[in-house]
Amino acid sequence: MATLGPALRRPQLSLQVQIALLAAALVLVSVCAGTVVVAFYALRTVEEQAGQRAMHVARTVAEITDVKRYVGQPGGEAVIQPIAERIRIANGMEYVVVIDQARRRYSHPLTARIGTRFESEDGGPAFAEHSYVSYARGERGNSVRAFVPIMSEDLREQVGVVLVGVITPSVAAVLHDLLPQLTLALLVASAVGLTGAWLLGGRIKRQLLGLEPAEIARKLQERVAILDAIGEGVVAIDREQRVTVLNAVAQRVLGAGRDALGKPVSEVIPNSRLPRILETASSEFNQEMVLGSTEVLTNRVPVWRNGEIIGAVATFRDRTEVHRLAEELTGVRAFVESLRAQNHEHMNRLHTIAGLIQLGRYQQASDYIFASCEEQQEQARFLAGHFADHRIAGLLLGKLHRARELGVHLELDAGCHLGPLADHDAGALVVVLGNLVENAMEAVAGLPPERRRVHVWVDDDDEGVITAVVQDSGPGIPPELQEQVWQPGFSTKAGSGRGVGLALVRRRLESAGGQIDLETGPGGTRFTVRLPRRLRGAGRGD
Repeated sequence: MATLGPALRRPQLSLQVQIALLAAALVLVSVCAGTVVVAFYALRTVEEQAGQRAMHVARTVAEITDVKRYVGQPGGEAVIQPIAERIRIANGMEYVVVIDQARRRYSHPLTARIGTRFESEDGGPAFAEHSYVSYARGERGNSVRAFVPIMSEDLREQVGVVLVGVITPSVAAVLHDLLPQLTLALLVASAVGLTGAWLLGGRIKRQLLGLEPAEIARKLQERVAILDAIGEGVVAIDREQRVTVLNAVAQRVLGAGRDALGKPVSEVIPNSRLPRILETASSEFNQEMVLGSTEVLTNRVPVWRNGEIIGAVATFRDRTEVHRLAEELTGVRAFVESLRAQNHEHMNRLHTIAGLIQLGRYQQASDYIFASCEEQQEQARFLAGHFADHRIAGLLLGKLHRARELGVHLELDAGCHLGPLADHDAGALVVVLGNLVENAMEAVAGLPPERRRVHVWVDDDDEGVITAVVQDSGPGIPPELQEQVWQPGFSTKAGSGRGVGLALVRRRLESAGGQIDLETGPGGTRFTVRLPRRLRGAGRGD
């Protein structure tokens, strides 16, 4: 494989080993991160507890009678300092400082600071009768300090403040204290993580059919190359109906990019019918449909694994040129039939005119000629005024000549209206309308003259839907045959090459997103066609 890169050629660690190493790294990172979080949480808990203790001691000192009486008094430190020191030592505080309203210290663990001024910025609210806890960083580390105001014995005024401080441990100290527990947690987590990762790696490898990552990458490259090299479009979906494969041909036909992968197939190809394959678990072959602006012939099959459907795949071949040729052939055949019928009709008229002239009936010959011309012009005016698409007008004109040849009264409804059509819409309507009218005329051709009637109505509404109705006065279709008439090859008429028209009509309508309804009975048969048009032309009032 000369196309493989160096990364795929050099030896690789097995998938299980890679997963185990990854798990070990994740466990180590997780434990380290958890350790830091636990340490900060423990530190915060220690600080909160120290703050509560400091606040309790500070309130106790603030309520002592001698402290209230001598704070702010000359020589008061001689009474207050012994009291504060006994309480500090008994409660394990770092310092207990009593301060008067002039910010002069009356107690301190360092006797040299007694009588000096208290200058800390966080003590301001305490001199306004506020109790609180603050956090500070000093030379000996972080500390928690509780401030409590000292009220006079009659509680009428504030005479000072009690400050109690506790040194809190650092993060490193907390981690050192937790080291035995963290080490045990790391060992247990590593053992559990590595064991789970090894088992998970084995399971994943079994699900990947024993393939290693390098082999998977190589096979994926090969699959992409093969899918892009074939001349057919390939679309695959998973059980959630999301697109998993979209090769280059499919992207070009659908006008989609690689970003279509992972999207619901209903967004990428609304008429794919792949979800139906997931439901029915049955394959479909050689089905016609339209993708974007391209007509294709498609096959759809389910994807099985261990007896369970895990997705569906559709392949399609571009049939635009084939259908265009078929449409041209269909149109040519219609025009050939029209010309043949006109030729036959004109020959009959010429024979009639020649006979009248030979009999000396010159006025009758003249009247017959003018009457024939007037009929032709009236039909031409009607078709030109009601059908803006000349292909449909030409088809119906040919069917009118064909009906006269068969002795059938073909009536075009006065309410007919059809604007200009796109090539795809016109081609589909030629196939559908031509086959339905031809079948209707053949259905009544053998009946008594008064029952040889076919009615045609064509209209396009403002919502872009073409509606066509073809109704005959024939004997109708028996109930037991009403479903069979849509099957290719089925026909009640004798001769080969029959049973194609209605099957072709239904396929063309389904591929174009249209529908056809059948109503039949002893008094005749009625086909109603609804075809959404691709490109609206001029509508009513345009």
